[in-house]
Parts: sequence; structure tokens; C-alpha cells
Amino acid sequence: MARAKAFDPDTALDAAIDVFREHGFDGTSADMLVEAMGIGRQSLYNTFGDKWRLYQAALQRYNILEGHAHVAALRTPTRAVDGLRAMMERVVDEARKPCLGVGAICEFGNSKPEVGKINAAADRILRAAIGARIREAQADGDVSTDLQPDEVVDFLIAAFAGIRVAARGGADVIRLEALGRTALRALR
Repeated sequence: MARAKAFDPDTALDAAIDVFREHGFDGTSADMLVEAMGIGRQSLYNTFGDKWRLYQAALQRYNILEGHAHVAALRTPTRAVDGLRAMMERVVDEARKPCLGVGAICEFGNSKPEVGKINAAADRILRAAIGARIREAQADGDVSTDLQPDEVVDFLIAAFAGIRVAARGGADVIRLEALGRTALRALR
């Protein structure tokens, strides 16, 4: 009879997310993971498979959690433009924490189809939510109707990545806030 796990897999996965966020896949060792996750090496392999499968599970969980948080910020205020602002403020507020999604793109580009598939699934959901709010903001007169909603989505997602990379490179909060404000100002 198999023994019950002596740890919570989601808690362990969250700890792995933190390590991968900070060090990337190549910069993370199995020793770093088992220490952060508070589990033995055999438990890591029995539960998650190898390091690559753990990374994929971490990226998928991260994308789900981040996607939900972005969409929640986007939908909170009544006016669509305020939702866009809330989402941008969330990106700025969280920018000091490395983004596993951006990190995966920087580390692997298109070389790992599994990573591309995980990121594409999250991207579709986020793009649909942002696009809907942009169209609402255009209808409210808060975002220029001269702008194509899909192009605005591309621009905002690139701005989010840029803000996160700028933070990783040492930009202070004043600069990050200015980047966020400037990106939103471009929508008028």
C-alpha cells in the first residue's frame, strides 16, 4: 500500500515557482528545489517527475495564478479604463518579483514547444480579457477608437514585459510607475 504524501504538492510547487522565478530553469539545481520545497529528492521525482516536468508544472500553475490575478484587477473597477489602470498598477506593484512567464520566454524563446504551449494557453485568456475591456473603454470614450483593440493588447502585453524586465534590471519604483502611466497615456 502506498504511503500518503507527507507534504502538500501545491505548497511544494509554489516553493518551486519561487526558485524558478529567481534562477530560471538552467540556474536551478535539484538541491535548490528540494531545499526550498521542503521535500526529499525522491519525493520530488515521485510526485513531479524530473526537473523539466516540475518546471512545466510550475510554469502552468504560475500562469494560472497570475492570469487570474490580472483578470481580477482588470474586472474590478466599474469603468473599463479603470480596470486597465488597475491591471497596470498591479504589474508595476509586482514588477520587483521576477516573472516566470517572461523568464521562460527569455530563457527558451521558441526552442521548447511545451513552454510555448503553456504560455500560449495563458496568453489567449489574458488577451481576450484585455481586448474586451479595451473595446468597452473605446465605447466609453476613454480609449481612442483610432486604435485597433488587438494592437493595443499587443502593446500592453509588451509594456508589461518591459516593466518587469526594467524592474529586474534595477529600475526604481518611480521609473516603473512612469512606464505604466506612459503606456496608458498612449491609449488616449
